[in-house]
Amino acid sequence: MKKVAIIFAIVLGIQISTKAQSNFGEKISEKGAISTTDLAKKMDGKEQVKAKVTGVVESVCKVKGCWMKVKLEDGSSMRVTFKDYGFFVPKDIDGKTVVFEGLAQVKTTSVGQLKHYAQDAGKTQEEIEKITEPEKAITFVANGVIVK
Repeated sequence: MKKVAIIFAIVLGIQISTKAQSNFGEKISEKGAISTTDLAKKMDGKEQVKAKVTGVVESVCKVKGCWMKVKLEDGSSMRVTFKDYGFFVPKDIDGKTVVFEGLAQVKTTSVGQLKHYAQDAGKTQEEIEKITEPEKAITFVANGVIVK
């Protein structure tokens, strides 16, 4: 009986620590993460920058968890995709703090791709049809994500 209690305590401890923080993709640490504001400053005049960033999730792909949008200080958001489509994040992490590491890039996203993202986000057909211009913005390809 004592062994069962010990095993139960260990399993419970693992579950509690797992819920506190989850890793997806490559295992990364929080050490050295910069804010989204600092990322924008670091990107100034550059096409791409390797970085580790922390921010708050605004939305996630509701189909698979294959991308997330992270809030920026100016009220806009940055789309974060995952290297080689190799991993996904949970679809219910809106509002959670994340740390992600990889490559930030200034990229123009086509109207077709923006409409696809809008579908994945569960937007209405009316909202999707309003997308008529490509979007130039900082995007991020993460090789690892921590969800706090």
